[in-house]
Parts: sequence; C-alpha cells; structure tokens
Amino acid sequence: MLEKILTLNDPLPEDVQKAKDFGDFERAQRLIDLYLNDPMTPVFLKDRLITEKEVLRRLPLYYPYTETQALALVQKEIPDFTMEDLHHYEDIKAADWIYVNGEVHLQCRFFASMQKVWAEIAEKCGAPLTKENKLLDETIAEMKEKGSVSWHIHLKASVKIKDEYFHPGKVLVHLPLPALSQNMSNIHILSHSDNAFIDKEDSLSRTIAFSEDMQENHPFFVEYEYDSTVKYHENKHIPTETESFLTNEEYPQIVFTPAIKALCAELSAGLSDPYEKAWAFYKYCCENVTYAFMREYMTLGNICEYAANQRIGDCGVKALLFITLCRCAGIPAHWQSGLYVPCDRVGNHDWAMFYVKPYGWLFADPSFGGSAYRVKNFEREKYYFGNLDPFRMAANNAFQQEFALPKKWWHADPYDNQSGEIEYEDEGLLRRQFDADRTIIEMHKNSYNA
Repeated sequence: MLEKILTLNDPLPEDVQKAKDFGDFERAQRLIDLYLNDPMTPVFLKDRLITEKEVLRRLPLYYPYTETQALALVQKEIPDFTMEDLHHYEDIKAADWIYVNGEVHLQCRFFASMQKVWAEIAEKCGAPLTKENKLLDETIAEMKEKGSVSWHIHLKASVKIKDEYFHPGKVLVHLPLPALSQNMSNIHILSHSDNAFIDKEDSLSRTIAFSEDMQENHPFFVEYEYDSTVKYHENKHIPTETESFLTNEEYPQIVFTPAIKALCAELSAGLSDPYEKAWAFYKYCCENVTYAFMREYMTLGNICEYAANQRIGDCGVKALLFITLCRCAGIPAHWQSGLYVPCDRVGNHDWAMFYVKPYGWLFADPSFGGSAYRVKNFEREKYYFGNLDPFRMAANNAFQQEFALPKKWWHADPYDNQSGEIEYEDEGLLRRQFDADRTIIEMHKNSYNA
C-alpha cells in the first residue's frame, strides 16, 4: 500500500474535491467508488483514489467538535471566553478546523495546542509558558564547556490493541528500535515478547516485529538501552561547500513545487554560502511557522506546501519543510525521528540533519528552536541549529520508509514510526485503535565525553 501514497501529488477529480471541501465525506467516498468501478478509469487515477479513500476514512476522526462544543470545552477553563474569541483563534490558525457537512468542526487537540503555544491562553488556564527549560539550558552550558555530553538511556516500549478493536486472528506488530547513527551507540536489546524479528542496527527505519496468531488480547513489548552522545558545534561562520548526495526529491512530500522554489529563492536571496542558506531556512521554520498540533500527516496533502502556505506546523512539519528547502538549495538533508526522553517523560519527536563542509552532518531542530524563540531565549534557538540535546531515541534516519518485515496494509503513520504499528491479515489498525506506552527504566549521564 505504501507505494500508492506517491499519488498524493496528483489532483482529485473535481466532484470528489468539492465534496471533500464541503465535508460531505460520504458523498466523496461514494463518488470514488463510482470511479473505481468504472473500467474506463485509468490506473493512475484509481491508485490516487484508493489513497484518497484512506485519507477520507481518517480525516473526520480528527474533528469531533462543533463550534458550540468547542466553546463549551474552552469555557471549562476560561469562563469568559466567547464565540468571537474562538473565531479569532480560528482565523489566526491557532484553532484548526474543517467543514463537516458544511458545518465548522474543530480538531480534537485544538485547545491543547492553544495552551501550548499562545501565552495569553496558557496564563488564563493557570499554566503560563515556561520561560526557561532548566534541563536543556544546563545541558547546553555543559556542552559548550566540555564539547560533548553522553547519556545512557534504558526504556521499555509496548503496544496493545484496544479491547473494543480486538478479535482473534493473525497479527503483525512493529515497535521502533534505536538505530545506529551519529548520536546513537552501544545499543542493546534486553528483552522482548516472543516470535520476534529484529531489524539490523543501521536500518533507515528500525523496528522489532512480532507475528502471532492471537487468541487473547495482550501487549507486545521490547526493552532496550543505548547511549545518546552529542558533540557541540559552535555556530561560527566559515565559508562552506556541499556534497551532491541527498539533494533529490522524494515524492510525495519532498518535492520542489513552484511554491517551495519561490520560498527557497526568497529566503536565500543574496546568499552564496550553503551554511548561511541553511540558517535562513532554519530561522524561517522557527520564527515564521507557528507551532501547532497537527492532524495525521497523511491527511495534510503536500506537507511542505501546507507549512509554507498556512505557516503552522508541529515538529515533523517544521523539520520536513527545513529538509525540503535545504535540498531545493542543493544542501543535503535528511529526516531523523523517534523519541524525546527528558528524564521525566517520553514523547514522540522529529528533527533534521543537514550536511555542509567542513563540518559534515549537523543537526537542526526547528521545533525546539521555535519554542525557544517564543520565550525570547535566542541563545537556545541558535543552539538547535547545528546541535541537538542527548535526550533522544533515534529510530528513523529517513522519511517514508517501508520496514524490513513489510506491512500488507496502510501504515497507521505512512511517513514515520514512533509509536508502533499493528495489522491483522485483513486490515491495518489506525493509531486510535491501539495503545502505545513507553516507560523510562533508568537514565544517567555517562561519566565520559565522547
């Protein structure tokens, strides 16, 4: 199924597009079925419409709230919040919405997104935005002093089908594993569920996979440890060169569309040095693309054009825009993602790497840079161009990769793998149909600097 996602760049038939824009998803699905059952419909269009059926299956699930329901949700925390206020945040793209049967519906995490990003909302909810992140700032200071920092991290990850979606049958389960890369070493798989296939360490999207004929519902787990080591790169200008690898397009997302070419040209105007161009792209992604929780990436269409036009995005959207702008300018860049593990919790996260001489591969995290910019911590914003913190688990070193033990059905996330994947022989499960859990067993700073 993953190869069909390449058709996302192709336009939909007008009647399907009109039904989708209005939010008449039943009609859009009905029209798609007419095209698919018509022997005169060409294969390329059928592939596009098969992909769109999956998009339309997922899209409405992320927009459960009418405006009246959304207002009531906010008023539980901010009693004097009005419908006019809600319309204001919708208009400035702080509260994501679509039409469902012609009526505005808001995204399931719209209010959480507003509280995370917008200071006035956070303050009214009694949780003002933190102006300093003590752990990160202390780590950055140590990096600058010692040149590198290394942490040993021991995690347990698991997935389990939600009971309401379980039925006996054969399943294929994938969980992400730490992959060998510049910042990941000394990786050990300590224990795991039975019937496991462990992918090689240097896989671009590394997983442990389990195949089982399940008769009773139960979790699948893996426990692993690794060292996360990062070296400090000082952001000083030195004229640089680039190599010619990893500057290609990768459909359907890393595409040099007219809009991307125009933005790339605008941001790099007057610049000849690749390092300075990458800095301009990073600054744009940090400061001009406002953080927001996203719906599923598969439902966004062209993610980079979405980010360029809407100027909103989460960590992955920002990272992908940065990567695409770099490649458009001839600067090698690639995706890295997995987990953020700051001692007290575990969360999914995406970032980027780019290549310039004489430094080689450097990190860029425009999401962390953007959060630093929002609280006017410009030192930290600058740090995340060229550097990373050690509180990471990198499982993926490329975007949109099939697994070594491939899936038959649509991935819950066709572009990335952070929480895991589960499928039966006759269907793939969506992310909302299974629970994923990650637990920190132990973390400590290594006594050496690599």
